[in-house]
Amino acid sequence: MKKILTFATAALLSTGLFLSCGKDTKNVIKVGATPEPHAEMLNLIKEDVEAAGYTLEVVEFTDYVTPNEALESGDIDANFFQHLPYMNSFNSERGYHLVSAAGIHIEPIALYSKKVTKLADLKNGAEIAIPNDPTNEGRALLLLEAAGLIKLEPDAGLEATPVKVAENPKGLKFVEVEAATLPRVLEDVEAAVINGNYAIPVGLSATKDGLFIENAESPYVNIVTVKDGNQNDPKVQAVVKALQSDKVKNWVADKYKNGEVVVVF
Repeated sequence: MKKILTFATAALLSTGLFLSCGKDTKNVIKVGATPEPHAEMLNLIKEDVEAAGYTLEVVEFTDYVTPNEALESGDIDANFFQHLPYMNSFNSERGYHLVSAAGIHIEPIALYSKKVTKLADLKNGAEIAIPNDPTNEGRALLLLEAAGLIKLEPDAGLEATPVKVAENPKGLKFVEVEAATLPRVLEDVEAAVINGNYAIPVGLSATKDGLFIENAESPYVNIVTVKDGNQNDPKVQAVVKALQSDKVKNWVADKYKNGEVVVVF
């Protein structure tokens, strides 16, 4: 019941886009997205999708679970918020049938702090908040390893967890919380690894504010996700084509001058 209420709330907050009464739904594509930058990008291309003969409806979500639930159930036609490792993990855990239709951009994650200004100042035993979902938690730990703060076991992989930490010289304590809440707990911990789409809305810039930033060659490309079999649906391809355009590339370059978002096309 909780999940049903969560999804209903998301639907109401998306300006009633599930109520497409009187529309030819064959020419409507509903795409779920987290607000920034995903929903912003989609709103930017509405006219371009319309020019291709389709109506793009953007349904906003504020978490990483309900957009995939809505896609698998058929309540939306696609979503745009996640990277490939997260989608693969979700499929494995839930038995879902989601696939990537296209890669669009990377949002480099970073380690942020309100208490120190450089890595060397992190205290022994400091609490570090990290996402609690498998792929983003692994991504965060890989970032901390790249920063030289920890060393993971050789077989840790992309879904590493704290139990796979082989060396921890500073005795860092990992606080596992939902990704969306990381900006809110930043004041309560020594530092936090925050995903770009949650850092950006609260004014955090990876290049300006991050103690350590993910490499731009990250495998965590944000994708347009659909149910398997719909990759080549003309209305999905219309959205992909509009997203992979100079219009979006120029918009990203203008808005995210500090590299918070990097296109991959």
